[in-house]
Amino acid sequence: MIINAERLWQRLMRMAQIGTIAGDGVNRQALSAEEAASWRLMIDWAQASDLEVRRDAAGNLFVILPGTDRRAAPLLLGSHLDSQPTGGRFDGVYGVLAALEVLTVFRERGLQPACDVVAVSWMNEEGSRFAPGMMGSSLFAGARALSAVRAVTDEAGCSVGQALDALHRAVPLALYACPHPPAAYLEVHIEQATQLERAGATIGVVSGIQGKVTWQVTLRGERGHAGTVPMAQRRDVLRSFTGIAQRLYEEVGEADLAVMLTIGRIEMQPNAPSVIPDGLTFRIDLRHPDAGQLTALTATAERLMNEMASPCDIEFTRLSEAAPNAFSPELQQAIATSAGERGYPALSVLSAAGHDARYLAAICPSAMIFIPCRAGISHAPEEWAEPEAVSAGAQVLLDVARRWSGLQHFGHRF
Repeated sequence: MIINAERLWQRLMRMAQIGTIAGDGVNRQALSAEEAASWRLMIDWAQASDLEVRRDAAGNLFVILPGTDRRAAPLLLGSHLDSQPTGGRFDGVYGVLAALEVLTVFRERGLQPACDVVAVSWMNEEGSRFAPGMMGSSLFAGARALSAVRAVTDEAGCSVGQALDALHRAVPLALYACPHPPAAYLEVHIEQATQLERAGATIGVVSGIQGKVTWQVTLRGERGHAGTVPMAQRRDVLRSFTGIAQRLYEEVGEADLAVMLTIGRIEMQPNAPSVIPDGLTFRIDLRHPDAGQLTALTATAERLMNEMASPCDIEFTRLSEAAPNAFSPELQQAIATSAGERGYPALSVLSAAGHDARYLAAICPSAMIFIPCRAGISHAPEEWAEPEAVSAGAQVLLDVARRWSGLQHFGHRF
């Protein structure tokens, strides 16, 4: 049973035209008009193959190949359609379209699963418009409350709730009462790193995802004239920020070789050349594969922020906390088996980036399949995956889904 590699590639390139930006990049942010357009395209493709299309209250999109038992726990395959503001053509969307390709092949072959097999696009994986990311998958897994997520606003003041309601008005779909918990979840994705490329491997068998903590931090000081307020009397938020940043890089970012520390999205008020700034907001992203070390580094980061903020006031909120997780050994073995049978060189890898599979792994057996991307570049227009790798990852996804979904053909079970 072989996927249609040309169809999958053409659909990837067609979807990349929605939200296209200079350099063949993509800006298709969560719950935007561009994402609504991507939903419509998915619906067209799904209905052409006689597949059901549904959504839930969280803005997750479901394309469904019905099983013989609609009440049985479904097999979910998917990723996300939203992108970074300067994103590429493969991150997230590849996993959704590969899942759709699996369902399309099953339908073309006249196969019916014992349970629903579902291609899902999770709402707001990226977190670029609304923070934090992975909203749809975390809501589905019960890790967040819908009311709290709906209250989150973007920089323009639009709430998730307003954007969700607008999306559902623009693309009306029936609700999918997805049986919980799912039987399993599989996600295929570009690696966004260089381990596979350096090893000459085509398939990454993902063992798990490193842990992550993110904060939003606000410093408040006192505005003043740049030429009249003595240095010793200033409550300059930029000065406090530079002290915090330096200590974080020294004591957290250099704690060991596995730490990943990023400070970004810095906004300062009034941001004028001759005015002492009195307000500054920034984000911190801290990652580590070891749960104990991540907990210790989190405590160190918060201690340093409190110590170094003076003479300014500081407030910080943890936007997300996710412990490191391991994926299903059985699903990892199924992925490795398929790769071996297909002749694809495979490598066991740990994901340094976060993915929706992190939340699904808490409620059902889950796993990820990686394919290499050129030079590890992602979240950029230069993001690229070779067609042969795109095809290979989707083929492995199909193989594992076939084994795990109890497919039947004219009454004969595979």
